Amino acid sequence: LRMGKTECIENAAGEGTTKERRKKRVPADNPWKNSKLITGCIILGFLIILALAGQIFWDKTLVNVGSSPLNLPPIGSVYRDQTGNWAHPLGTDNSGRDILSLVIIGLPHSLGIGFVSAAIGLTIGIIFGFSAGYLGGRVDDVIRLLSDTTMNIPALLILIIVQSLLPNAGFFAMALLLAVFAWQSPTRVLRAQVLSMKHADYVKLAQLSGSSDGQIMFKEMMPNLMPFLISQLTAGTSYSVLILVGVEVLGLGSQKIPSLGITLNNAINSSAILRGMWWWWGIPTIILIVVFMSLLLIAVGLDEVSNPRLRDH
Repeated sequence: LRMGKTECIENAAGEGTTKERRKKRVPADNPWKNSKLITGCIILGFLIILALAGQIFWDKTLVNVGSSPLNLPPIGSVYRDQTGNWAHPLGTDNSGRDILSLVIIGLPHSLGIGFVSAAIGLTIGIIFGFSAGYLGGRVDDVIRLLSDTTMNIPALLILIIVQSLLPNAGFFAMALLLAVFAWQSPTRVLRAQVLSMKHADYVKLAQLSGSSDGQIMFKEMMPNLMPFLISQLTAGTSYSVLILVGVEVLGLGSQKIPSLGITLNNAINSSAILRGMWWWWGIPTIILIVVFMSLLLIAVGLDEVSNPRLRDH
């Protein structure tokens, strides 16, 4: 009887432990539900929705010079006997441009250029990376040589030179310029991924079934790398936006469409820091920091989706 009672207690304890383990395993069963990815998407989505909604409900003509009072501080601040008001909640610059309007127009513009250039670079990286990793041989040698050579070229320096020659490059022209330096990293990383995948059983089965190299690469292998590809797209967008802002802060971007980098350049040239106009340079800087943090969280979260080892830690 004592043995029977002991066994019953052990079985009950074992069932309780098993239930606890199952409860603990539930979050791990769905890798898309991780805090980093969700937080990054919420922050970035919130900024994008505010910017797009602002273009509908806010007066976009306030970005024009002289459309607002000069040197007006944000709400709750006082600057040289001027008090902020709700007509210009984020203040104005010394040319009478509304900071909120500059942010509403500048944020989608900068993110759009970064996303398009990253998408073009990732597309090139997919073609080159899969070709180099799966086909190998001379194709691999040529692609590796090309990517290694162009990766060592300083992107910011080349873009500064090009922008000095083409000062009024448009949206897609700027995206193409950035894409020239955005395909090398995806190519190298995808090549390494394909090298580790091409000996998998499902790839060998596809080869035996007579599938072409293109079908195996892009129909069999690529769907298994979708979280990884989205992570590369996110990281590429962050890199392109960073390079774009760097070029614009130096005063080499197009002045036709307001952007966050151009706003910072105008603030620097007008000595906004020395004059105490913190909102002119501080608000765009904070927005850029939040954007980069959200993109980083999304990229890290997607890495955890594609790599189970990262989820264990």
